[in-house]
Amino acid sequence: MSAETAASSRRRSNGRPAASLPAADYYARKRQMWAAVTAALERLRARHDLVIIEGAGSPVELNLRRGDIVNMAVARHAHSPVLLVGDIDRGGVFAQLLGTLWLLEEEERRLVRGLIVNKFRGDMALFSDGVEILEARGGVPVLGVVPWVRDLAIPEEDAVALDAPAARAGADGAVVDIAVIRLPHIANFDDFDPLGREAGVRVRYVASVAELGAPRAIVLPGTKSTMADLEWLRRTGLAGALLERAACGAGVVGICGGYQMLGRAVHDPDRVESSCETAAGLGLLPVETVFAARKETRRATARVSGGPGWLASLAGREVRGYEIHMGRTTGGAPWLAPDGAAGEDGAVSADGRVWGCYLHGLFEDEAFRRGWLASLGWRAPQDGAATPDTLSELDRLATEVEGALDMERLERIVWET
Repeated sequence: MSAETAASSRRRSNGRPAASLPAADYYARKRQMWAAVTAALERLRARHDLVIIEGAGSPVELNLRRGDIVNMAVARHAHSPVLLVGDIDRGGVFAQLLGTLWLLEEEERRLVRGLIVNKFRGDMALFSDGVEILEARGGVPVLGVVPWVRDLAIPEEDAVALDAPAARAGADGAVVDIAVIRLPHIANFDDFDPLGREAGVRVRYVASVAELGAPRAIVLPGTKSTMADLEWLRRTGLAGALLERAACGAGVVGICGGYQMLGRAVHDPDRVESSCETAAGLGLLPVETVFAARKETRRATARVSGGPGWLASLAGREVRGYEIHMGRTTGGAPWLAPDGAAGEDGAVSADGRVWGCYLHGLFEDEAFRRGWLASLGWRAPQDGAATPDTLSELDRLATEVEGALDMERLERIVWET
């Protein structure tokens, strides 16, 4: 976690909350957090032959260097070789890569073993002199120039990508419009990427009543702070607008924190998440949530138990995903039966239009995804073509990257260091 993310007022270690802190206290506890970071790294190194350490932001945020515990601090601790990647599509790739090298401390610069230029459009031959300039001025080899991969449907790395224009409409012009509420603490928003890949479906991220419009369905996504985002929904008027659209027949879905919001109330007796003991939910599902100190993090396989409306046809269907949430939600009519876990998951309204659950990744399942979309009036393509799934798209990206990089040199950097 970098100092930038500390401003979100959460400190986390190994994926579990340890305390709620103002940003200033983050720096005071740096030594304690650094011990947790290095201990986690050493556990990973003891179990695996190769550990890949991903950076967060730039490795030379000069104003944050003294308090930062990510990026080059971890690389120095691990004596790890470093690869710098520049995004040429954004422009200024020479300033990105050479500027970073020049601003690094000498000890850090010695760790940099290779440069990579990413998202190059056009004829690779036109950048051959660019490679020569980077190597001559940076003193570090360029391992390759990765091309722009067209129509690559993989999860975005950061919520900043949600500022991009909304997804496309289908070729026939018929659109099932789905609005995902862009909560201030939105998390796991890649849950909805598979919906946007379907022809005839448009997925929009909205943060105001004016943007909401009249979609076929409204989705409340995961959040890092359920109570704070509930308050935001009410303050912006989106809570009232959502309830109005639901009363007019729009579908409403809540995943994880969004599921908690759809219930009658959220309780935090131990102040795990906020300073508020209880917050009223939106009341669209007859459930209540109680936060507890333990955070649930697990991969999960579940079977659809059935239910009203469109869920009835999916009874017995196995779906896969993961859970990562605080709190336990009870009440209502569960419609998911997780394997190897106590109890059931989810709740659904009597007509099947409003539903929620804790399981992330549901929409990767084509039958589940298309079953729900059909209940909104969507029709599958007549050619019967399947939409690309995330794993196949990641494989496509991996093939492109492997073809673009000097893999022999990369392997020497990895194994000879």
